[in-house]
Amino acid sequence: MSKHHFRAGTGQSRASLYDEITDKIIAELEAGRVPWVQPWGTAAAKAPLAMPKNASSGRFYAGINVLILWGAIIERGYAGQSWLTFRQALSLGGHVRKGERGTTVVYADRFVPNDEKRRAAEVGEEAQAIPFLKRFTVFNSDQCEDLPPEIATTAPPPPPGMIEPKVEALIKATRITFRIGGDRAFYAPVEDYVQVPPPQAYFEPINWHRTALHELGHATGHRSRLNRDQSGSYGTKKYAFEELVAELTAAFGCASLGIVPTVRHADYIGSWLEVMREDNRAIVRAASQASKAADYLLGFGPEIDQGAVVETVEGDQEAS
Repeated sequence: MSKHHFRAGTGQSRASLYDEITDKIIAELEAGRVPWVQPWGTAAAKAPLAMPKNASSGRFYAGINVLILWGAIIERGYAGQSWLTFRQALSLGGHVRKGERGTTVVYADRFVPNDEKRRAAEVGEEAQAIPFLKRFTVFNSDQCEDLPPEIATTAPPPPPGMIEPKVEALIKATRITFRIGGDRAFYAPVEDYVQVPPPQAYFEPINWHRTALHELGHATGHRSRLNRDQSGSYGTKKYAFEELVAELTAAFGCASLGIVPTVRHADYIGSWLEVMREDNRAIVRAASQASKAADYLLGFGPEIDQGAVVETVEGDQEAS
């Protein structure tokens, strides 16, 4: 397995890795492209809409790695969402083609230096672990040969509908109060409910799903669920960060459910850029929290819970 470790003593390497990831996202946003709203189904993206996964373990990638791997698929035109390390390709009876360039993904871990262990022992305190990143090099299944044929196959997305039944079932199963009506979408944190206009209000009705998952993404941050800091008022960096989490949650949720929305109007690009320029870890933290939020929502599965609250309302209400 090709990997590089960046331990606690190499803070410069860690900062460089965060900068490298952040700079790439910033460049995309500055060019007017939202890298997690991919042109799925166009010539630029041959791969089907899906979350990227490791073909050997079957585990889906999460957090910032989703954005890194989606970016590689768009940039290089890969046709599949399956990824492998060099050794994993060999273990499956295949191999990476000579001359292929891999994609770097990251794994966060914690490390307790020996000096910290000694210090803690001397003063009778608990040793403090220091976070660090590992780099792993992975290759798309397109870059490999002689792999089992099923690795590159992905089920096609379902035919589009007004509201996908599995999304409707998911909304009910979460037991988050979800109201359809009015002329704007929002999450009211004090009353803890989501409101989204009906699908007919959208120029592309399929985009209703992205909006619904975006607002449900906000709802996951309620103190009774994932308990994120949602104290930021409009125009603040905290507010922009929470919007980024919700937007990524929607992107990850749509990909997991096979729903292909078109590009959402990126009305927060300026504030996202400001947050990322100030903090090179912001996009990594936001992607990590979005993965947790998407996993929370998707964990309810497709079964409809008849006890959930779904209301249709006539008017619009202001979010607190």
